[in-house]
Amino acid sequence: MNPGDIDSIEREGFVMIEGVLDPATIDSLTRELANARVENYASQRAGKAFGLRNLLNAVPVTRVLANSDSLRSFVEPVLGETARVVRAIYFDKHKDANWKVAWHQDLTIAVRERRDSEGFSGWSIKAGIHHVQPPVAILNSMLTLRVHLDHADETNGALRVLAGTHRHGRLDPDQIQHWKQRQSIVTCSVRSGGAMMMRPLLLHSSLPALEPKHRRVLHFEYTSTDLPAGLEWFE
Repeated sequence: MNPGDIDSIEREGFVMIEGVLDPATIDSLTRELANARVENYASQRAGKAFGLRNLLNAVPVTRVLANSDSLRSFVEPVLGETARVVRAIYFDKHKDANWKVAWHQDLTIAVRERRDSEGFSGWSIKAGIHHVQPPVAILNSMLTLRVHLDHADETNGALRVLAGTHRHGRLDPDQIQHWKQRQSIVTCSVRSGGAMMMRPLLLHSSLPALEPKHRRVLHFEYTSTDLPAGLEWFE
């Protein structure tokens, strides 16, 4: 990470990073994910897995990766040395699971158990894990690192973002429409082995792939912040 990348995270809400994983590591991760027990995959279409929420426990090698010096070297300059991974999700957009994602912000976090607390709302359970929308201050303390196992561009549903929108807090539907009309769309093309780092409140979306093929992404969320009122991060 260089100062320019840190500035981009704060100003634009995202930055792309090349060469995070070497080909041998990508092959190893791909095999581990392919061998994961099918019942661990919370999301399937036509019997084909495309999403796994409890990634760090279902595929332990991803926990090693999330805590590796390599990945932490990108996270710590932004969040500090106390940064830790608090959630990980696996996405695989492919020909049997080729979906569109509308413009949104990542507003929920995963916690160990439900404890009703001021400022925390929208409780739900996903894949057996409690999720909740925390205050904006907590979301602002977080950083997402999306590590790509495959090349992603406009042909296979790469992430699209509206730069700088993370600086405007939690947005309602009318505000999202406002920023869609005002801000240019950036398509985040990332080569295999690269990564995209982003703030959760950055508006983002993706289109269905024009050429459906694997678009495998390891989505790691980090923070240096403890939760209040006895709440604990799931991880």
